[in-house]
Parts: sequence; structure tokens; C-alpha cells
Amino acid sequence: MIKINLLPHREEKRKQLKSDFYGFLLLSAIFGALIVVVVSAYFSRELSTQNDKNAFIKKENAKLDDRIKEIATLRQEIDGLKARQQAVEDLQGDRNQPVYLLDELVKLTPEGVYLRTLKQEGQKVVLNGNAQSQDRVAEFIRNLGTKSEWMYKPDLDDIHSAALVTGKESKKVYEFQVNVSIKRPREKEDAASQAAASQTAASQAVQTVKTPGTP
Repeated sequence: MIKINLLPHREEKRKQLKSDFYGFLLLSAIFGALIVVVVSAYFSRELSTQNDKNAFIKKENAKLDDRIKEIATLRQEIDGLKARQQAVEDLQGDRNQPVYLLDELVKLTPEGVYLRTLKQEGQKVVLNGNAQSQDRVAEFIRNLGTKSEWMYKPDLDDIHSAALVTGKESKKVYEFQVNVSIKRPREKEDAASQAAASQTAASQAVQTVKTPGTP
């Protein structure tokens, strides 16, 4: 027997497709929402972890800054102690400076030069005296600059002719003032060490030149 479907099958099929489409949209929306939730949770956890790391780094940096400040303070204290120790050593070494200076001045003052005053100001000495001629003053300055172990960099500050009256006689002399720097004992030792090292290096260089080289 032949059956004839008189129902509007096209309309039913259209409704079915529409229902399937909405169902697919709903599933897609739910799936998308799940993805958003999962991704958001993942990034939230990563952000929290990074924030914890940043906080830890900041905390350690703060500790490091405190240690750096402590080290800087310790260095300042050490430098201060070294400076005070050096000052004490310089004071102890400077006690014998006048003896050394007077001994050298006796040896380095040429004939015809007479020192009247000697005044020390820190590490400089001011010498005032009379000389029979300007050449005598020049010789005195050369001696201070080349032959002295304790004095260096002599500087002629003033020289002028004057009349020296002795009894009834008056003779022409040259009054002068010389400024000269003086070395501390440690500076003298350092200069001697450097000179010895330079002499040793020069001797080695001469020996190297004299010794034939090997290929």
C-alpha cells in the first residue's frame, strides 16, 4: 500500500536545521567560555607567580642595598683609620726632620752664603739669608735641587741687593728668600725604592742589549 506524507516536511527539516544550528552555537559559546576561563586562570597564575618573583627580587635588592651601604660605611671607617694611622706615623717621622734639614743645609750651603732664618710651614721651608753674589745664590739653589735627599723643588722667591753694616764698614750683599719643599720619611723611602727599581731595570736593559739574542 502506498503511503503519502502530507505533512510539510520541508518546514520540519528547516526547523530541525535551525535547532541544530542554535545547539551548535550554544556548544560553541560554552566551549569558548571554558577556553576563556582556562586561559584566564592560567595567565592569572602566571601573573601571580611573576608578582611573587618581583617581590622577592625587590626584597633581595633592598637587602643588597643595605649591605652595600654597610660596606661603604666600613670602607669610610677603614680609610679614616688609615688616614689617622698615617698621620701618627708622619708625626713620629717628622720629629727628626729638623735634624736632617740642618745637617743638609750645613753641607749644601756654599761659601759666601749665610742663612739668617729658617721657617717651616707644613711641608715647605722658607730660607732667608745673605750672599756675596747672585752666583752664590744660584749655586745654593742648584745644591738644594740636585744634591739634597730631603729637600726638592727650590724656588727663589726674592733677591735684591742691600748694604750690610758691620761696625764701621758697609758692604754690598744680596738678600734672598728661597722656598723649598721637604720630604717626609716615607716619601724619601718611596723615592729611594723607585730610584733603585729604575736603576735595576736600566741594568737589565743594558745586559739584554749586550747579550746576543737566540732565534
